Amino acid sequence: MDTAATFLGRLPLGRGWNLDGARGLLNKLRTYLPAEQIATVRRAYEFGAKAHSGQIRKSGEPYISHPVAVASILADLQLDYQSITAAILHDVVEDTPTAIEHIVLEFGEEVAELVDGVSKLDQIQFKSKAEAQAESLRKMMLAMARDVRVILLKLADRLHNMRTLGSMPADKRRRIARETLDIYAPMANRLGINDIRLELEDLGFRNLYPHRYQVIEKGLKSQLGGQKRMLKRVTNKLRKVLLEHHVQAEVTGREKHIYSVYQKMKRKEVSLEDVADVFGFRIVVDDADMCYRVLGHVHRTYRPMLGRFKDYIAIPRVNGYQSLHTMAVGPNAIPLEVQIRTRDMDNFANSGIAAHWLYKTDQSEEVAPQVRARAWLSGLEDYQADSNSEEFLESVKIDLFPDKVYVFTPRGDILRLPRGSTPVDFAYAVHTDVGNRCVSARVDRRRMPLRTVLTNGQTVTIKTERGAHPNPGWMNFVVTAKARAAIRGYLKQLRSEDAVKMGRRLLEYALVEFKAKIRHLKPEQMTELLGSMGLESRDSLYEQIGLGHQLAPIVARRLLSRNDELAAGDSESNSTELSITGTQDMVVSYAKCCYPVPGDSVMGHLSSGRGLVIHRQQCGNLAEFRKQPDKWIDVSWEAGIESQFMVAIQVEALDKVGALASVATRISNAGSNIDHVEVVDTDGDASSLRFSIRVKDADHLRRVMKQIDGMPDVLVVERVIAS
Repeated sequence: MDTAATFLGRLPLGRGWNLDGARGLLNKLRTYLPAEQIATVRRAYEFGAKAHSGQIRKSGEPYISHPVAVASILADLQLDYQSITAAILHDVVEDTPTAIEHIVLEFGEEVAELVDGVSKLDQIQFKSKAEAQAESLRKMMLAMARDVRVILLKLADRLHNMRTLGSMPADKRRRIARETLDIYAPMANRLGINDIRLELEDLGFRNLYPHRYQVIEKGLKSQLGGQKRMLKRVTNKLRKVLLEHHVQAEVTGREKHIYSVYQKMKRKEVSLEDVADVFGFRIVVDDADMCYRVLGHVHRTYRPMLGRFKDYIAIPRVNGYQSLHTMAVGPNAIPLEVQIRTRDMDNFANSGIAAHWLYKTDQSEEVAPQVRARAWLSGLEDYQADSNSEEFLESVKIDLFPDKVYVFTPRGDILRLPRGSTPVDFAYAVHTDVGNRCVSARVDRRRMPLRTVLTNGQTVTIKTERGAHPNPGWMNFVVTAKARAAIRGYLKQLRSEDAVKMGRRLLEYALVEFKAKIRHLKPEQMTELLGSMGLESRDSLYEQIGLGHQLAPIVARRLLSRNDELAAGDSESNSTELSITGTQDMVVSYAKCCYPVPGDSVMGHLSSGRGLVIHRQQCGNLAEFRKQPDKWIDVSWEAGIESQFMVAIQVEALDKVGALASVATRISNAGSNIDHVEVVDTDGDASSLRFSIRVKDADHLRRVMKQIDGMPDVLVVERVIAS
């Protein structure tokens, strides 16, 4: 077995680099790892040093100094040897010719998966740098959902990079700092790793806004002497009071972090002096009951401020953080922030999910930070299934700032939701099936719209119905990533099903020209075509046609171009027009330039990605669209359509008080609903009003217009048509 001295003696030397980093890492590992595991770390160092041989960081240090520093940060958290090994190797796949398979052979699958989870995707070509960054983060977070050590490794990697960011060009410093403040610091906070979060925030702020950082830093230093005296005075007073009541406690004054000072200045719109005059103290005791007793002693010593008490022990924050927070009036009327918590709560407040290793928590008995973090991480896999990389990133960003809204289920359970959440977000937080079948909601026993913004303390009851499904309009107001992902997934599935149906109808219609039908095609004809187009099934082909990505006439010609003998088919005549049912299929839409309704002469235009778009024959856009004859389809309305259709009308009326209300009343009396109204123009004594209304068909529209035209103050009423 190698001794520590032998280990150090065998470490490869980088030019101009001493062994302080390696010695420090080794000393940390010896406090909690057995010798055989340290030997694996040594092998990883030798492997990494050889792979990175000749590589130099921007700072001038050998590259291997960075992985060692990352491993040292994880050693402070006393992570297992696989994590330390992966930290030393985390850049070899990305920055050297080493393949991930080599890592598997040398160090096993577990270490290789950790390394792969934090490796960027440099080998894949993306449309933009933003997409590449988003996809890299998506990959890392999905790996994190399987093994949370991935994010601990990535946070340590980002922390050391931030500590050495000064050697980078200014524009790159700002970009990395922004990303750190937007993603990595909130992620550390979401997982409860407070120590890393605070340092990432201060380093990110210093590099993103160096002048602001310097101003605040200078302002705090100018008050340092007075702050130290005040901290000592209040600390001694609290210790004395607690000892008099036989309470064993640790009382410390808390240093201010520059970024948190800046955030308070922005949030409260106050000056540095107003924020700097707030002093923070932390009291750590043995158990939760003692926390509440200490709170009473604090309030008897310093008068509490009304409305400034928060009980995060009874209702923990979403990341599992627990503590009592209170504000009191100290000497010279200076505000005092006091946090009261147990030792376990303090440990988890600083280390969060990392405390799982640091404090050797039983694997089968995960405590609050682990339970909450793993619940969040498991949801990431649901979010990513129905979104692209950048949508996934935005969903994660939303979930990284989920504070302040605590609502109750009818059974009294507490759900924590992001600010701005609605009953639909609540429904999906309960269960995806509840969200999908949600039809109405009661908030504090009152029937409320589904788009109602929830506030703290409300009780929400969701009514569901069998057969109900998500409304596409929900996407306009839901805020949680889970709700957005579930709704988007449903819409994509619905769109796909509708596209398959429409694509088959369009192809059948196109085959009419050749006196053929789909069911009479020989199997080999379809098989050859699918193979040449790289499609797996007939449904894939129909979906491509239905979405407008492939043109049915061209597909029909390709199917029949080989002089294969076709069955003549049935002798009955085939329809020469595609029938439009009027149902709001996801792949059939009605042009907003001319607002067609049943009874109008119409044509269909195949639009890539949108499917079939229906236009009126009188539409002014037809001249341009007719230049693409292959994309036009003759269509007709099916009889007996019961749907409502949007249409626009313009009314010229005398500019009198109540004219708008009078026209609106006539429209309503004619059985039509108004979706939107605007005053287009006012000229002298007349006004031009444009209404978007819903009608059943062209006859219904004529009745509405006749009702309006009969008004004495109406000069002209006409249908809006694109010119």
